Amino acid sequence: MTSAATADAGAPAAAPQAPGLHPLSPWLFAAVVVVSFGGPLALAALYAPLAVDEITSAAGFVAVLAPIIFAIPLFVWMRYSREIAGPGGLYGFVEAAAGQRVARVQGALWVFSYALYLIYTTAYVVYDVLPAVSPRFNSYRSTLEVALPIAIAVSVLAGRRTTMVVLAVIAVGQLALVGLVDVAALGHSPTASALQPHGQPHATALAAGSVGLLFVCGSLPLFLGGEVKRPRRTIRRVLPSVFVLTAVIVVVAVLPMAVDPAFTHAAIPGMSLVRVDVGATAATAVGLGVAASIVGVMVLEYVALTRLGHAVTGRSTQTVARWLAVPLVLAGPVSLINPDAFYEKLLKPSLVALWLSQLIVMAVYPLYGRARGTLRPSRVLLGMAGSAVMLFGLWTTLSGSAST
Repeated sequence: MTSAATADAGAPAAAPQAPGLHPLSPWLFAAVVVVSFGGPLALAALYAPLAVDEITSAAGFVAVLAPIIFAIPLFVWMRYSREIAGPGGLYGFVEAAAGQRVARVQGALWVFSYALYLIYTTAYVVYDVLPAVSPRFNSYRSTLEVALPIAIAVSVLAGRRTTMVVLAVIAVGQLALVGLVDVAALGHSPTASALQPHGQPHATALAAGSVGLLFVCGSLPLFLGGEVKRPRRTIRRVLPSVFVLTAVIVVVAVLPMAVDPAFTHAAIPGMSLVRVDVGATAATAVGLGVAASIVGVMVLEYVALTRLGHAVTGRSTQTVARWLAVPLVLAGPVSLINPDAFYEKLLKPSLVALWLSQLIVMAVYPLYGRARGTLRPSRVLLGMAGSAVMLFGLWTTLSGSAST
């Protein structure tokens, strides 16, 4: 079955709408994209500051270089999206470039990666993030470990409208909170030297690449390409715009780490920053927002998995959602046996599969041009550069340098 509709140049390509589903507006799609890039609050307040903890003197330089690096795979996604938009997302890109067999390999790796991510990230939120917000959550960890997957499954099984409302609320809420983090960050008078390279080039490059890879979940909205109004134009305008916005947010949030590197040693650096500059209540709101930001990505991953399942099997997205709910919900009680080991043992195979799946998307990009009679050196170079980014992700994971 074809997972994405491919159109001739100049005509929008979108999968037919499912019965009873109205196209998503550009604004609602933008909310989905906001959630996918990190989300921005988790990226700015947690992941990016922790990724620069060994090169804080060049924190600003690393934060600026990181999105420049990731702009390469983003550009490849956008080139595919000029003609392809459908529930298959990345699978559809590979199918158009290299055929169904290669696409099924890519799809299997992608499903394996994100299915594991859905399972182990619950333990991360419950046992690492929420206790850092307040010790009171320690008393409810077992309950939350079981309840959170159920809540995520319900938010998707309730239908697309409910899911989109949940994602929109998370998007708007975290944008407001990350604005607070950035305002606090600007109060630390970062200097121009923070935007200059310092320290060992190897450490700087490693940190920049690691921060750049944090944007990889920005591909998730592509699986909703067949449900968007004017998909070709909307995807190619909204994704890069939100990417730039998120990059600016991260740069501003990371700059204080060059002035006050002690913040990188906090469990949630952005929360610690706000506690010092604004107060405990605001800091708690940021911490809870970080947890919600991570959960928002989990919900969106679940949605993307249902779209890919529909594209490959032909079953309805709700049927696929019910299939996926079973392992997701059962994993909660099972993980209680040893939550730490549950997270640690699933993290590496999930990331390895993720980078391999993305590597295939990049590597076959020149074939996409050849299939359309437009193979040019620029396509080969883009494919090679995008592959290099994903190979870096694979290397950092296998060498033990990767982090969530």
